[in-house]
Amino acid sequence: MFFPYRDDNPHILTPYVTYGIIAINSFLFLLQMGMEVSSPMAVRSFINTFGLIPSDFGVMNIFTSMFIHGGFAHIIGNMWFLWIFGDNVESALGHVRYIIFYFVCGIAAALLQVMIDPSSSIPMVGASGAIAGVLGAYMIRYPRARVHVFVFIFIFITTIQIPAFYVLGFLLLMQLTSGLGTLGPAATGGVAWFAHIGGFIAGIGFERMSRFLKFEKV
Repeated sequence: MFFPYRDDNPHILTPYVTYGIIAINSFLFLLQMGMEVSSPMAVRSFINTFGLIPSDFGVMNIFTSMFIHGGFAHIIGNMWFLWIFGDNVESALGHVRYIIFYFVCGIAAALLQVMIDPSSSIPMVGASGAIAGVLGAYMIRYPRARVHVFVFIFIFITTIQIPAFYVLGFLLLMQLTSGLGTLGPAATGGVAWFAHIGGFIAGIGFERMSRFLKFEKV
């Protein structure tokens, strides 16, 4: 088991959009926590209102659901990966294209999950799909970038450097195997794996297209 904690890939532009996304998500999560202290039912209503429910599909909920998270581990994991990998993708695409890219990946993620399980009444929340797109684009654009990871071996912890292609490729493989495991009739779980897969594929596709069209950073 490993966990990335930084990369050796310097960015050219200051990643204002990435910082802004992290700030907005963090603020809204703190708002959720405040609501939970005062009224747990209010939080449930908030998630049901602004989360994306496949069986009660709403276009605006695709966007609002990207900024809501289900717990501390959920938001910390998402923002951690965005912090490590988002700056370089933003620097490569430029601020405006990066905003478009981020939402395109989030939309693709949500739509794939809805297509896979359209009858679900469980609200989908989180930035995971959009951030998976960031990881997909990073993997294609910077496959040899060195990623520093913690490696957990039983009770021992060490650190090593691994090329981004292998780190992020392994994460994609995990999403695929986990997603396929939810397709059985008796499968249960609360993670929208196909949203992660959809975002990852969208990120790879956007990166390939940007290279074909020769998008340059601004």
